[in-house]
Amino acid sequence: MTIVSRHVDYTDAGQPLKAYMAWDDAVSERLPAVLISHAWGGRSPFENSKAEWVAGLGYVGFALDCYGAGVLGSSPGENAGLMQPFLDDRGRLLGRLKAALDTVRGQPEVDPSRIAIMGFCFGGLCALDLARSGADVLGAVCIHGLFNPPPVTHPVRAKVLALHGWEDPMAKPESVLGFADEMTRAGADWQVHAYGRTVHAFTNPEANDYASGMAYNADADRRSFESIVNFLEELFE
Repeated sequence: MTIVSRHVDYTDAGQPLKAYMAWDDAVSERLPAVLISHAWGGRSPFENSKAEWVAGLGYVGFALDCYGAGVLGSSPGENAGLMQPFLDDRGRLLGRLKAALDTVRGQPEVDPSRIAIMGFCFGGLCALDLARSGADVLGAVCIHGLFNPPPVTHPVRAKVLALHGWEDPMAKPESVLGFADEMTRAGADWQVHAYGRTVHAFTNPEANDYASGMAYNADADRRSFESIVNFLEELFE
C-alpha cells in the first residue's frame, strides 16, 4: 500500500476552494470515494488525516472545503463567523457540497457511482444535508453533528449513520428523536449510535473541556470509527 495525496482546486459560485485528496497509488482500478466535510473551523490537518485514514481502508478520501482555499478559523468566534452564513442559508451550503461532489466524481482515481460522505460537527450537518437533498450518494455519516433540518428536504436515498454523544449540549435528546422521525418519514435506511457520558467533539483529541460540552472520549472515538468501517464496507461491497 502506497498512500499518496494531492490538493484539488475547484470553485463554487466564483469562490476558489481547495480540497485534500488521498488514495492508494498501488491500486490501478477506480475506487469508491468518501467526501469528508470539516468542522466549524474549516478544512484542517484533522480532516486531512481522516482522508488518509479513508485511503488506508482502500478508498479515496476527499477532504472538501466549504469556506475557501486557505480559510481557517483560529478561535471559537472566528469559527462561528465562518459557519453561521451557511447555517443561515442552507441552499448556499448545499451548492457548496454539490460542487465538491461533482469535483470528486471527476477525479480519474474515483468510481463515480460509489460515493459517500462523512463529516464532523458542522460537517456532520453537511453530510446529512447532502443526503437530505436526495443526492445520488450511497451513504452519509454524521459524527457529533447537528440535526436541525434545512427548510427543504427530499426523500433520502443514501443510507444514514449518526454517531452521537448522548450528553452533547448542541444536539440534545429531543433533537435526536426529531432526527429519527425525520429520517423515517424520508424513507431512509438510518442508524443512530449514541454513546453515554459523551459530549460534543468526542473524536477530537484537542477537545478537553467536558464542563463546556466539548471533550475527547477515546472509547467513543474508537467505537465510532469501527462503526464507520463496517458502514463503508456495507456501502461499497
